[in-house]
Amino acid sequence: MLGGTPASAQTPPAADPAPVTKASTAAPNASDLLFEQPQMKNVPPGTKLTYGYIRRSGISKGPFGPPMDDTIKLGIEPGKSADARDIRVEMFSGANRFPAGPFEDMPGNPVMTLFLEHHLMDMARVLSANPRYIKNAIRKGLRDNATVTPTTIDYKGRTVSAWRIETQPFLEDRMKDRMRGMENIRYTFVTSDAVPGELVSIEAQSKNAEGGELLQESLTYDPNAG
Repeated sequence: MLGGTPASAQTPPAADPAPVTKASTAAPNASDLLFEQPQMKNVPPGTKLTYGYIRRSGISKGPFGPPMDDTIKLGIEPGKSADARDIRVEMFSGANRFPAGPFEDMPGNPVMTLFLEHHLMDMARVLSANPRYIKNAIRKGLRDNATVTPTTIDYKGRTVSAWRIETQPFLEDRMKDRMRGMENIRYTFVTSDAVPGELVSIEAQSKNAEGGELLQESLTYDPNAG
């Protein structure tokens, strides 16, 4: 031996640190995750984001109207700050067209609010309820009674980390007897910072005791649409 530390006493090389994944980090607050993040920072100006929208209901006499299968499109331009964007909106098409936007210097993805505002207007009309009451119930459910769990999604042929957020804000609501059986409505959001605009999907779903569909409403990012 020529000197130095014997091989048997040498400190082994440090192992590479474990990768940080969503599964190894504390879950964020649902409201912060959905509405307080600069979700548009990963969307290059000049991009168009397209979301497929579906709504159907099996309630007799069709209070939600006929089944709907349409799109919401966002045209993205530079905002005043690096993380914000100016956003043009095409909310549905043809006879379904609904006025929305434009939004200036937006750091967050407005499609979440657009979906929820349209949804609560329909809910308020069908239930003869105050839309503010429904909005506040959903907001409270996301703030105080939501589960946030790590998951993965397939995005353009690769597996990426995501968050799944779920809440049922009307289960214990004092007005649930006026919900026409929809007090079990479940809101599910999936987000991923690997996806432009971060929103992957939103779903509002309610079924009756026999499994009949009272409401199925969803919004899903389409990565293949121009």
